[in-house]
Amino acid sequence: MSDIRPDLRRPLGDYGIDGDFRVIPPRGHAVILALIGIALVTLTIRNAVTGAVTAAVVFGSFALAFALFVGSYLRASRVGKFEVWARVLGGLRLRGDEHVLDLGCGRGALLVSAAKLLPHGRAVGLDLWRADQSGNSPDATRRNAELEGVADRVDVETGDMRRLPFVDASFDLVISNLAVHNVPSREGRQAAIDEAVRVLRPGGRLAIADLLHTNRYRARLEELGMTDVERRSLGWRMWLGAPFFPTRLVTATKPI
Repeated sequence: MSDIRPDLRRPLGDYGIDGDFRVIPPRGHAVILALIGIALVTLTIRNAVTGAVTAAVVFGSFALAFALFVGSYLRASRVGKFEVWARVLGGLRLRGDEHVLDLGCGRGALLVSAAKLLPHGRAVGLDLWRADQSGNSPDATRRNAELEGVADRVDVETGDMRRLPFVDASFDLVISNLAVHNVPSREGRQAAIDEAVRVLRPGGRLAIADLLHTNRYRARLEELGMTDVERRSLGWRMWLGAPFFPTRLVTATKPI
């Protein structure tokens, strides 16, 4: 196998924006954020002009914090996740013939990144296709796989991560990015972790990145007898809202 690895940090597809768009569509979110930003800047300028220095400083500080929040969110969603997962997937040192499952694959950002490292393997993406990402659909995911040149090694499935439609020990690697927390109940999230372990082959690995509940994921994996269980921050590139919403990665290996 060639030692030349694809650059996962520069995607060719359109992967949308991460977020919950079930109630308010992406354009509505953009309008609301723009109005908040304009209001904060307007109040800052108005108070500065009228000599209300303290109020100007307060509103200016809010405007700056808001800009950092939105900017870090957009960067993480559009750029940061590719940078971070390029490093994570590279650290796994895949042979290239593995079978990989992406839970909650969305438009395929992580699915396609993994597929690029599998010239002789297979990447399967599973999702319920709810509005957890802008423009989320199986067709959008397939189009991205085609644009990235990996459509021949990618499968897209509709299914629930709490009840995976795969037999035991089907995959060498299970991955997920900002998806498991969308399961509404603690019992449901535990079932998703249990299912991920069930479909892993002995010696298989798991890597789940999420905003919430990662301590519980780690504890459950330890209860299930997984080895090398670790939890760590993915750093500023995966801040979905400045440092207030960091993303953490939980990794583990299934005993042989």
